[in-house]
Amino acid sequence: MPSNVEIKARVDSVSLFAQKASALSQSDGTVIKQQDTFFHCSQGRLKLRDFMNGSGQLIFYDRPDTDGPKLSNFSISPTSDPQSLREVLSAALGVMGEVLKERRLYLIGQTRVHLDTVEGLGDFMELEVMMRPDQTVAEGQQVAEELMRQLDVSEASLVSGAYMDLLLQKANALQK
Repeated sequence: MPSNVEIKARVDSVSLFAQKASALSQSDGTVIKQQDTFFHCSQGRLKLRDFMNGSGQLIFYDRPDTDGPKLSNFSISPTSDPQSLREVLSAALGVMGEVLKERRLYLIGQTRVHLDTVEGLGDFMELEVMMRPDQTVAEGQQVAEELMRQLDVSEASLVSGAYMDLLLQKANALQK
């Protein structure tokens, strides 16, 4: 199963982060609109990513919900009919919730750098260090920590869990 080392953090200045990521990647990044539907499952997380263009991906992943760099194991299956797959999975498993976001993707070495604007939550960044078979988790964490430094991502801005978790926490807080 493929794996990566991930971190997620809040972003105070989208323009400043984008400027630094553009300089490091030597690109303006690629804008991707995404609708992620999370389904109930007994272990890990299962989501359907709809790219809003007739294509999508069914993604299963398992990772700890902690701050800082962490190992994530995942499997991805492409789909050319995300709407129909969403209906089947919704009926079979039930929907936990949905995350709508606009993502700007930068590629820096072996790392996917995401600058995300998440509906209802705000602006975030994610680093996904795509692990090579010969790399240790510690080496992947070192790559992530170095990029955090180069992008001026502070430890205080780190976030644990998925966007879905943050949206559910926000909804629960509003109900109280």
